[in-house]
Amino acid sequence: MWVTSSCTAALTPTSVALGNFDGLHLGHRQVVQPILNRSPEQNSATILASGPNLRSNAGRDENLESEPPATCYNDSAAPPDRAGSSHNFEGLIGPRADGNSLSGRDSDGVDRLYGTVVTFDPHPQEFFTGQQKKLLTPLAEKVELLEAMGVEQLVLLPFDRELAALTACEFVEEILVRQLKASRISVGVDFRFGRGRAGTAVDLQSIASGYGIDVALVPLHNCGEGDRISSSAIREGLASGDLRRANQLLGRPYSLVGSVVGGQRLGRTIGFPTANIELPPEKFLPRFGVYAVRVSLKHGWEKMKEESSSYQRENPKSLIPGAASNLSFVNGVMNVGCRPTVDGLQPTVEVHLLDWSGDLYGQTLSASLVEFLRPEQKFASLDALKTQIQADCDIARSVLTAKV
Repeated sequence: MWVTSSCTAALTPTSVALGNFDGLHLGHRQVVQPILNRSPEQNSATILASGPNLRSNAGRDENLESEPPATCYNDSAAPPDRAGSSHNFEGLIGPRADGNSLSGRDSDGVDRLYGTVVTFDPHPQEFFTGQQKKLLTPLAEKVELLEAMGVEQLVLLPFDRELAALTACEFVEEILVRQLKASRISVGVDFRFGRGRAGTAVDLQSIASGYGIDVALVPLHNCGEGDRISSSAIREGLASGDLRRANQLLGRPYSLVGSVVGGQRLGRTIGFPTANIELPPEKFLPRFGVYAVRVSLKHGWEKMKEESSSYQRENPKSLIPGAASNLSFVNGVMNVGCRPTVDGLQPTVEVHLLDWSGDLYGQTLSASLVEFLRPEQKFASLDALKTQIQADCDIARSVLTAKV
């Protein structure tokens, strides 16, 4: 997938899904589907696989949230420096999902459209408030998810004063028509854009039609028990420990992805060694407490002690079930919080892998949160903490075995 923060470096012409897309939840994926270069049968299969009981909610006009993406490597047009930004954007991330290279013509030699997601960096809310926006899917996660869906290109529009000042008409003409050469656009029906968020999805459809551009307005959706699918609802579920609700709206388990770094090694002294995971600072943390998790590991450096307690999938590359990769999953118990028993001050994320041993330092782990086991609590002694951790491990084994 090609990733760029410069419209001049974008592959054109394009078919564009436009929005912030934080979380890439079930509703967002409905917006992305129309721009994928897939057969109708493939698109239908992907939609069906993306989650249960998805229902349209076209009559309501609420804000469909979305957001920014991940790590790539430099090509020609580097993004402008911005305080707090640690992203390297430009580059080709992996092969296309269908195995073909990115080229301007299809198999019949006809010019084709590049399936492109266009989003904003930073999130407009962060730009206007001056406060960091906590994201469900920081850039690296978003890139992986989009690539797994079959998106060919991600364009990160630098959200600055100049972009914020564009009227709805100017945004369509300058960004979508002149620079991205869009022939098709997909947005949620509650999409707002342009100076002061004055432009609506219907306005976009009207303006774009003057340039011969087709605009698909994707209705809002409810899921399962009638919950509105939104990034806000997912955040609420995670903040309260309601993982069932959050994961249902996402269409996959919420994941914490980061590098293993050195810690105090306290867990090792009480018989439960943990890997300390350093997350991107903008990652949204769920409720502090203990979780049953499945952790992805690369083949070649894991050492299973008891394979019956863990499980492997042949193709779990992405965070979307069913995509190809060279990873396997190991069951684990994760603690998110400040570790009050040892007077911790800063939030940490630590995971103990069940029935596994090996050196994880420097590796990138992805821990999928399966079930919230208990809230964070302070214990009277390390012995009491050790007893509780053993109980947590026993419960996690039972939970994860039942959900394989």
